[in-house]
Amino acid sequence: MAMFPVSVISLHLLLILSFAFVHGEIPTTLDGPFRPVTVPLDSTFRGHAVDLPDTDPRVQRTVKGFEPEQISVSLSTTHDSVWISWITGEFQIGDKIKPLDPESVTSIVHYGKLRLQLTHQATGYSLVYNQLYPFEGLQNYTSGIIHHVHLTGLEPDTLYYYQCGDPSIPAMSDPHYFKTMPVSGPRSYPNRIAIVGDLGLTYNTTSTVDHLTSNQPDLVVLVGDATYANLYLTNGTGADCYSCSFSKSPIHETYQPRWDYWGRYMQPLVSRVPIMVVEGNHEIELQAENQTFVAYSSRFAFPSEESGSSSTFYYSFNAGGVHFIMLGAYISYYKSGDQYKWLEKDLAKMDRKVTPWLVATWHAPWYSTYKPHYREVECMRVEMEDLLYKSGVDIVFSGHVHAYERSNRVYNYTLDPCGPVHITIGDGGNREKMAITHADEPGNCPEPSSTPDDYMGGFCAFNFTSGPAAGKFCWDRQPDYSAYRESSFGHGILEVKNETHALWTWHRNQDLYSSPGDQIYIVRQPDRCPV
Repeated sequence: MAMFPVSVISLHLLLILSFAFVHGEIPTTLDGPFRPVTVPLDSTFRGHAVDLPDTDPRVQRTVKGFEPEQISVSLSTTHDSVWISWITGEFQIGDKIKPLDPESVTSIVHYGKLRLQLTHQATGYSLVYNQLYPFEGLQNYTSGIIHHVHLTGLEPDTLYYYQCGDPSIPAMSDPHYFKTMPVSGPRSYPNRIAIVGDLGLTYNTTSTVDHLTSNQPDLVVLVGDATYANLYLTNGTGADCYSCSFSKSPIHETYQPRWDYWGRYMQPLVSRVPIMVVEGNHEIELQAENQTFVAYSSRFAFPSEESGSSSTFYYSFNAGGVHFIMLGAYISYYKSGDQYKWLEKDLAKMDRKVTPWLVATWHAPWYSTYKPHYREVECMRVEMEDLLYKSGVDIVFSGHVHAYERSNRVYNYTLDPCGPVHITIGDGGNREKMAITHADEPGNCPEPSSTPDDYMGGFCAFNFTSGPAAGKFCWDRQPDYSAYRESSFGHGILEVKNETHALWTWHRNQDLYSSPGDQIYIVRQPDRCPV
């Protein structure tokens, strides 16, 4: 790209304005495929990728006894049910811990359509989890009591008030509220769906969440890597790069109180706006007896059973006329595995007359052109891409790479008008900083043997066999399938307008709240691309 004597921010605005000038309006995918655009790195912008300390009022415990805290709402598979989750009691960390008895506190939600008349009641279940390390000197952790209650029989697109807790103590929360999803149908959609990834709990995170909240979303989808508790030792010492700073640790440690800090910080948002989460690599959190993902699977409520899944790693749900499939990049994705078989069944049951839009999410991207994590989950792409393509997936959201990138419609590395748009949005603000190098830049193409994901293993990333990069592992310029990429922190908003048009807007943290960093209408063509 030619360099002009303007600031990076001005160049960014010129790019946006050039689209508007050429198209006269917000561009659509029907105008594509677009020539690849890379917005140069603003070297003056680094944000504030420093974790909030435990002394910050926003992460401190403010309740007493067994009063509820870390309250959140998540969706079930359909509009008529939601999950309410919260924690009571205090966590313990140290050499001598004694888990709380989850049966000692009941899990009850009072709810109704009038704030002062919570006439309905639902009862759920409770649990505690432990994070244990079989090494002397490491501190063990046991959680407070985690509660999950399933509310059913709800009306669509309706505001409900609720209080949660144990009325017999008494220890009930203040009144909160949430709004149910609209009924599924081709003309029925939530107004705004926020998409965010790799959040963490830094000052960048607070900027992202402030911006996201200002956009008044009806739903938040987090595409993995919530707390980054695994960038810490059990004594609370943290680092931007765990392996660089703690290479002598006998096991990859975590500091589990960071989960509690995150839950407290997020409560003002997620106690009223449903949040749906899929696992990322920072949720692995290996502990004694080779257990993994324990905090993730315990703290969040998932509509796994309702959607026919046997795992918290993959499930599906409807948000109006949008069907979301949340897939696991850290559990078997092979055709012989349970996840693939579940996906086949879930897609076969989907009725595009009821839910025209099909959106898929998983953590590690298939079509990122940044050097970090380049082609890391190629085996997952090889196994699943055909099925998703034939099923007519419209959009794919991923995180993992700490930057923003939007693809042209693509299938098997080839421009395809019926392929999905892949969006990498791992720029939520965590302390590992931004990804800024691209695999297609001179000297940045990684060694193929270094690319497979360490946790899942397998090697499927071979040299390209066709196209401009034939015989090479990386392109020598920004690939044709990459439409737009930029290293910055932010979040995205998806506004589905009808059964064929959805407005996608990426918001950068450093911009004004109403200013888009990237914006496009994603247009479905069911007549051209039949399922």
